[in-house]
Amino acid sequence: MKSLLIIFSLILCSSIITVRSQLTTDFYDNTCPNLLKIVRQEIKKAIENEMRMAASLLRLHFHDCFVNGCDASLLLDGSDGEKFAGPNLNSARGFDVVDTIKSAVESSCSGVVSCADILAITARDAVLLSGGPSWKVLLGRRDGLVANQTGANTGLPSPFETLDKTIEKFAAVGLNLTDVVSLSGGHTIGLAKCATFSQRLFNFSGTGAPDSTLETNMLSDLQNLCPTNGDGNKTTALDRNSTDLFDNHYFKNLLNGKGLLLSDQNLFSSDLAVSTTKTLVGSYSNDSSLFFNTFASSMINMGNISPLTGSAGQIRKNCRVVN
Repeated sequence: MKSLLIIFSLILCSSIITVRSQLTTDFYDNTCPNLLKIVRQEIKKAIENEMRMAASLLRLHFHDCFVNGCDASLLLDGSDGEKFAGPNLNSARGFDVVDTIKSAVESSCSGVVSCADILAITARDAVLLSGGPSWKVLLGRRDGLVANQTGANTGLPSPFETLDKTIEKFAAVGLNLTDVVSLSGGHTIGLAKCATFSQRLFNFSGTGAPDSTLETNMLSDLQNLCPTNGDGNKTTALDRNSTDLFDNHYFKNLLNGKGLLLSDQNLFSSDLAVSTTKTLVGSYSNDSSLFFNTFASSMINMGNISPLTGSAGQIRKNCRVVN
């Protein structure tokens, strides 16, 4: 068994090295030299118009990569599309911003830059412009031809899940425990609907009582915001008291029972966390630079999930439909 694990690890490492050799930071230097400047300008305008958009654009890249790999299949329209899967329906947003970016890029260099690469650059800029770290985005992805609604329904991590299930879903796409914790830190910006956490507020797991890991003042505030049979579309900050700034405050909140989503608080408070994720949460809460550096590395890892390269897929003219 040990030898099999070693062989599997070597194969996985080899595949990752192959992918990274195909994706490069200078992929568009000759064919679309102003690409990064164009995307940055459009992201600035979008965030100035609505600060929450930074989190929404980051989430699009995440929700794209976890399904068919980073192929922009999430952007495809159609009733069988990933947009209409449970985790994305009336939840994933920012598609119009991506359309605007794509249009600006097409005006400068038509038929050259993939929607998948635009999502990767956009995620980096959304983080950077929110006060977070930067990193050199590897480029050269091509766009997929089909969406995978079933894969989105089954493969995307859920706010309701236990930690072991979250870890399992990350592992399924080649991401490890460090990636689980650091990428969860993306919840340092953005909002969540009552429907994604209200199960913790009154009758948690059928006990007739709230989730005991929730800090009492926060619990009271959330019960007032999201009463039983209330509007599940009401929103509140994922990172209490630090809504729009990309920082390590999210992890400080977990230490104090102030993680909004069950999946977030599980990183620190669940039984499994003791042997898996709890130490990392503590480390990131104490060291912002460590979190920033690890988050950047994990975003690169996530961006390397099964990209289409070479002659696979296509460069979509319109991100919503295949050519």
